[in-house]
Amino acid sequence: MAEHEPNQGLRELLREARWSQVELAAAINRAAIEANVPVSCDKSNVNKWLGGTRPQAKWHPLIVEAFARRLGRPVTHAEAGLPPSVAETATLAALALPGDTVEGLVSIGREDMDPSRRKFLTTTLYAAALPVPAYIDLAGRAEAHASGRATRIGAGEVATVRTMTERIADILDELGGGHARPMAAAFLVNTVAPYLRADASDSIKKDMLAAASDLVYLTGWMAMYEKAHGLGQRYYVQALHLAGAAEDHVTYCRTLRGMALQAANLKHGKRALDLADSAAEAAPKAGPRLQAFLTGQQAQGAALIGDRRLAYSRLAETQSALSKADNRRDAIGGYDQAAYFFHVSSVLYALGDVAGSISAMQDSNRVRPPIEKQGRAHANGLLAQRQLEVGHLEASCATWQSFLDDYEHLSSSRADEHFETLRRRLRSHLKNRQAAEVYDRARELARRKSA
Repeated sequence: MAEHEPNQGLRELLREARWSQVELAAAINRAAIEANVPVSCDKSNVNKWLGGTRPQAKWHPLIVEAFARRLGRPVTHAEAGLPPSVAETATLAALALPGDTVEGLVSIGREDMDPSRRKFLTTTLYAAALPVPAYIDLAGRAEAHASGRATRIGAGEVATVRTMTERIADILDELGGGHARPMAAAFLVNTVAPYLRADASDSIKKDMLAAASDLVYLTGWMAMYEKAHGLGQRYYVQALHLAGAAEDHVTYCRTLRGMALQAANLKHGKRALDLADSAAEAAPKAGPRLQAFLTGQQAQGAALIGDRRLAYSRLAETQSALSKADNRRDAIGGYDQAAYFFHVSSVLYALGDVAGSISAMQDSNRVRPPIEKQGRAHANGLLAQRQLEVGHLEASCATWQSFLDDYEHLSSSRADEHFETLRRRLRSHLKNRQAAEVYDRARELARRKSA
């Protein structure tokens, strides 16, 4: 589109979306807030763009994502009368055929390893209408990864990837994603990618692909948890490709479930339920722990769209399945009593039962393994806010103290967000002795962390 020619593409999208200029501006602002991009759009911006003034580059991904969410399909920059962007190219690359997965994985991992790029990656937009490749379209494509190179791998290299994945999961639990994810990205680029390109027997190739898909899923989960949602989504799509190539049905479904959790965290209720349903429908005959893992996420999705009956029905299925599972702790994608009660709390809160959600979150913390500092900090951050929401100031302060016990050992963007909420919410309660004690402790901790 030439400068100052009316933008017919944008006008057509506006008509298809049945939006006014004010509504488009509001949708752009919602996407910007989600991505932590400090911009503000109003009707005058949209009017100028329709008249032919080209939007600054910072607006481009926000515009196309706003329309994609409204229309329920991907929207290209060209449709909106905008030049293609690096971010759009990256999203298309994430949907590449399995033969390109290793190169795509290296590209994502290298970006994630670079501290100078990490802040930018946190603002990469989550694509709510991104198509998800079906398992049947991905399964059995392992031959696309063979390179014919001299290096040959065996069961030992597969065991190395599995062991490193478990260790990174432990570091995540104890020290937070801020420490664990850069390690995962570096290991993916420097070790796993060469293994995926190496020669091996067919069975070892599939084992390596499956091991890699677990690690990529975990890395995507960490990115999502650290609120780098666009990055997390790209990792998740790569994990789907790897799992399909390995014919690893379980990891494919587990990754879909992770994508459902991401959508739920971003309050895309229908998308969250659709992804959770897809994970459950695609699952092979599952053991009770995997069944609970999937139906628990379906319950949260149902609650987000206000379907009370379905949400409670899925929770009952989750409880029944988990009661039949053993007591082992899975490092990757595990589901235990703490996770179940966290889901109960999420469902009750989404349905308006704040008191019930508080009780369930307390149950979750009671059965949470001691090593899970990051998970407990997140649970306590939510719990303290909900206690304050119902007027239980002193109970909230006690919970914030427990939060701070874990927070001082963590590197986690989500924990940082709870920490800032603590300081903001307690500022108006400093006449209360317990609130003042928590606030002073938080102020001292902030001083130490910034020193």
